[in-house]
Amino acid sequence: MVRQPRDLQQGYCYHITVRCNNREFKLTRFDCREVLLYALRQCQEKYNFKVYALCIMSNHVHYLLAPQNPEDLPKMMHWLNWYTAMCFNRIQNRTGHFWEKRYHSTGFSISDKQRALNTLRYIHANPKAAGMQKGFFYEFSNYGSYECLTNDGLTEWHPAFLQMGQTLEHCAAAYRKFCQDYEPKPKPESAESGSYWGSRFLERYKLKRKPGKKKKDKTSPGQMRLPLSEWEISDAELEEIVRQFIEANCPNSKWLIKFLEAVEKNPEKES
Repeated sequence: MVRQPRDLQQGYCYHITVRCNNREFKLTRFDCREVLLYALRQCQEKYNFKVYALCIMSNHVHYLLAPQNPEDLPKMMHWLNWYTAMCFNRIQNRTGHFWEKRYHSTGFSISDKQRALNTLRYIHANPKAAGMQKGFFYEFSNYGSYECLTNDGLTEWHPAFLQMGQTLEHCAAAYRKFCQDYEPKPKPESAESGSYWGSRFLERYKLKRKPGKKKKDKTSPGQMRLPLSEWEISDAELEEIVRQFIEANCPNSKWLIKFLEAVEKNPEKES
């Protein structure tokens, strides 16, 4: 099936969703989330784009991005997904695809205020919709920077947010109410029993082998190794990016406390 070309236009921002392969919960580890924040910063420096919204869930990530040049979007996502996949596979001692198929992307004009606000709220409401928590504050989303007007070092306020009031405080209060009025739609549950494509065939299917023949082991060329220049992460730089992001968006969080305790126990990591 031929892939449809992406709608890349000047003055657009893009809601992007990237899922773990097989929708596995591979982003629950704190060190993976650390690396993702660090990689996003590195990607920003390479391609000079804006991040308006970010939410790292357990098996997928939401971004709202605005590239300076629309043609850079595929390059940005290719580099970010490639870099993080190599890092995560090394951290988790695994091989194979980390991210699932092609990333999903929906673009709209930055000047479309209502569409932008709805997208921001949808991204920030993901942890609540998933039943992970009751409120909107979440350690790995940038909702806190909108409500508390903080700077997390990675994201910035969308122009639509800045049009919600005459002052920043009014904008924050209006966005807080806008989010509180939101009721996430329940996700449809799959039927416990029923017919779906291929079900009848799979029920009848039996693996048959000819006697005396064994399955030959296939040799794998292995994954492309991450260049050393790309893997040399400065511990101090990574720690500062993570600390600033979590502290700005979810102060007094368990993750921040855990992070600071880990730094104190390993002072030799700092350079």
